[in-house]
Amino acid sequence: PLVGTGMEKVIAEHSGAAVIAKRGGVVESVSGDRIVIKVNPEEINTDDPLDIGLDIYELMKFKGSNQATCMNQRPLVRKGDTVVAGSVIADGTSTYKGELSLGKNVLVAFMPWRGYNFEDAIVISERLVKDDVFTSIHIEEFTCEARETKLGPEEITRNIVGVNEKALANLDEHGIVRVGAYVKPGDILVGKVTPKGETQPTPEEKLLLAIFGEKAADVKDSSLRVPAGVEGIVIDVQVFARKKPGKKENRYIQQLIDEEIEKLDKELEEKKKFITSRRDELVKELIIGQKVPRDIKVAGKVILKKGEEITEETAPKVLRFIVVNPSGFLSDKDVIEKVENIVNKAKLQIELWENIYEKQKQQAQKGADLKPGVNELVKVYIAQKRKIQVGDKMAGRHGNKGVISIVLPEEDMPFMEDGTPVDIVLNPLGVPSRMNVGQILETHLGLAAKKLGEKLGEELKKITGKEAVINKIIEYYKIANTTGDKIVDKYREEDLKELERYLNTLDEDTLKAVVKDLSQIGIPVRTPVFEGATENDIKEMLRKAGFKEDGKMKLIDGRTGEPFDLEVTAGYMYMLKLIHMVDDKIHARSTGPYSLITQQPLGGRAQFGGQRFGEMEVWALEAHGAAYSLQEMLTVKSDDIEGRKRVYESIVKGKYYYDIGVPESFKVLVRELKALALDVECRLEDGQQQACDTVDIVSKSKKKEL
Repeated sequence: PLVGTGMEKVIAEHSGAAVIAKRGGVVESVSGDRIVIKVNPEEINTDDPLDIGLDIYELMKFKGSNQATCMNQRPLVRKGDTVVAGSVIADGTSTYKGELSLGKNVLVAFMPWRGYNFEDAIVISERLVKDDVFTSIHIEEFTCEARETKLGPEEITRNIVGVNEKALANLDEHGIVRVGAYVKPGDILVGKVTPKGETQPTPEEKLLLAIFGEKAADVKDSSLRVPAGVEGIVIDVQVFARKKPGKKENRYIQQLIDEEIEKLDKELEEKKKFITSRRDELVKELIIGQKVPRDIKVAGKVILKKGEEITEETAPKVLRFIVVNPSGFLSDKDVIEKVENIVNKAKLQIELWENIYEKQKQQAQKGADLKPGVNELVKVYIAQKRKIQVGDKMAGRHGNKGVISIVLPEEDMPFMEDGTPVDIVLNPLGVPSRMNVGQILETHLGLAAKKLGEKLGEELKKITGKEAVINKIIEYYKIANTTGDKIVDKYREEDLKELERYLNTLDEDTLKAVVKDLSQIGIPVRTPVFEGATENDIKEMLRKAGFKEDGKMKLIDGRTGEPFDLEVTAGYMYMLKLIHMVDDKIHARSTGPYSLITQQPLGGRAQFGGQRFGEMEVWALEAHGAAYSLQEMLTVKSDDIEGRKRVYESIVKGKYYYDIGVPESFKVLVRELKALALDVECRLEDGQQQACDTVDIVSKSKKKEL
């Protein structure tokens, strides 16, 4: 954040999301999923039988969290960089350059905009969508189990009854979706068939089943499909199968096991390579300058004569001999002991890794440990890229949350006098009654910090020389750093000295990167709770940045090109996109599942349920005299089983006339009265009496037809 609290770095370092260097050293290699660091000699623990001064950090790549958000770690260092213990070497989820970073700094204006930001609604610019400012990646996990049923086992297969070839286009020969496929709601992820049949198979049938396999006609489709509201790319598929004793593994499962073992072998080889190269490096440092006790030949050719010193050039040639037999090729006992120590450490570490990987390979061979009754389990991971859209929820850091009501083209947004369009328009009425004035102060401070960064960038273009650049940066950091409070001033002065010391340690390229960051992002400020920026600090910063002290400015309407009547508070605020997204909330039901007990539609989006029509809604319809609507709500749209069937029939036949029946809830009421020893009966038109919980209304027209 541009305006922080000073705790961002501490939180990021202690959150476990970022990767922290345990010991200082030089970065040996960096890839997307691994960082290897050669540890400084003075930090190597000589008493540890495994420590050869090599730290390997494995990074997490694109895993789903329990909120289905994406967890990913990105390296921050390059090969050859020097790191110190405790420094952040890789960013994790929600961190940026080792600082907590959950949102984005965006330009906001506090003003009404044609009613679109009424009641906490938010107006955003199309730029935020176009530039992926609030785009997030979500990883959903879907599981499919093949179980043992009374009628036989369920089977994961590509041969599904009644499904056309087009729907199976993305499935492999085993019936599982391929990695990289783009899937939409309703697409098959895992093809699965379940045996069906009203009767138990006879022993003869069981025998035939065991010999010839599944009979095609006796199965129903129970495939795993993509649920509503999910659309994206399959990024990973995991298959777990129970190993059956005495049974040969099917070809597909065996292939998966082989691939897993091959992957583990490759990883082990890479680790061994790192360890041996580090071992050779340490041994080489020790043997250079040592005299050899005898001639050393390679391929019959003498490369070192007895008594000669090992040099930088000859060291690589003799290294492999010395590693195998140090005492045979060196004379100095001390050096021999050190070399043997290093070689043994490397050997022990390689053995340790071999044991770890051997266990993993055995686990892969053994098969998965699944729940009783489950033969096979498939997990499919789908990554979705969600751009921000109308209906998504956003918030600042002051509880100022709201839902996006409209996404406006950039040219329609209000803009500043220099032509910069704002990114978000917030309602000013969201501030006074809630008393969270912090958001206004943050906006002012953010505006000043951003502008000062731009000014600094402009001035530094004219300056050359490291010292002059550092002095200029310090000069800008001094703005608003004196308060008149002696204790606070002393702390701030120490901070500035610390900053100067840090800038002096940077090389030219890194300093350039720092300057570029400051000029593009702005000069970050921290204002801790209860001892943050004072009103005067903010005023001084605004003044130095070239704005009025009240932080208001003239804005121009993007639609008309006319300036607004009054000046507007605008500036940079840190905004966050919340997990409540419209794609997860949108829901509509036509017909769907009903509760077995009450026969009323189920509730909730997950069950594809209906909306509850409660007491107050009933009163509303009664008040309006909407008798037919009310009758429908209480019968055919709810728990009148016969009536529901008749509605369906009438629609199929094209006649839009039907009779309603008796709701199930009425029958429940009658039974409840009976439990209280009150006999309730229904008197029919022809004078007959019938128990109310067995009565059914059938129209005269229906009787005539019958």
